[in-house]
Amino acid sequence: MKPLLWNLGWVVLILAWLGPLPFWAGYSFAAHMTLHMAVVAVAAPLLSIAAAGCRYDPVRRWPRFFSPLPASLGELVIVWAWHAPGLHHFARHSTIGLVIEQSMFLAAGVWVWLSAFGGRLPRSRSRSGAGVIALLLTSMHMTFLGALLAMSPRLLYVHHHGGGGLPPLLDQHIGGAVMLVVGGIAFLAGGLWLTRDLLLTSPRQASRPPAQASRPPAQASRPPAPGDEPIPCGETS
Repeated sequence: MKPLLWNLGWVVLILAWLGPLPFWAGYSFAAHMTLHMAVVAVAAPLLSIAAAGCRYDPVRRWPRFFSPLPASLGELVIVWAWHAPGLHHFARHSTIGLVIEQSMFLAAGVWVWLSAFGGRLPRSRSRSGAGVIALLLTSMHMTFLGALLAMSPRLLYVHHHGGGGLPPLLDQHIGGAVMLVVGGIAFLAGGLWLTRDLLLTSPRQASRPPAQASRPPAQASRPPAPGDEPIPCGETS
């Protein structure tokens, strides 16, 4: 399953970045928002969930840098900053700006998703709980920003151009709806999945120390129990 998610994530990312969306994004706000959601709400979770728990999962090595709540707040700052008129204009009308924006969106998305789903498997209740809060917080701010764009009675960007012959305001409303629906649902679904983990994992199971820690010295050389060692990235969990 993990190799499938990993490959699918790269396919989505390649189609988003090398397809027509970057060109259309210069003329259509809806296309720009579709590109944004393809990166942070589709490609990023697929890649992150595929990498979670495997040998190269960075959360296993540097858990302090992948705390779910700071990651969610950092993603919020990055997303809202790039939707401010000045940076949004820079990204839509400059190749360098678009590359920087999309790179930061991917990094922020992977940061949040990997913080929530990464680390040792099975996940601890504390990480799953923090992941639920982080993903629901991200879903809320995505929904709020999408609703703001979709329901605004006026254009929020003076450099706006309608895409595909659409009136600029309608184009903005469609872009906001894309963020509201795709972004809100994707992060909400992730939060609900982690909530399921919390409900299925008993406190006694989560607090139980690894099998190696409780073994006597004479048995320390025995192979670790399932779940104690990282999953190779090329194998399914």
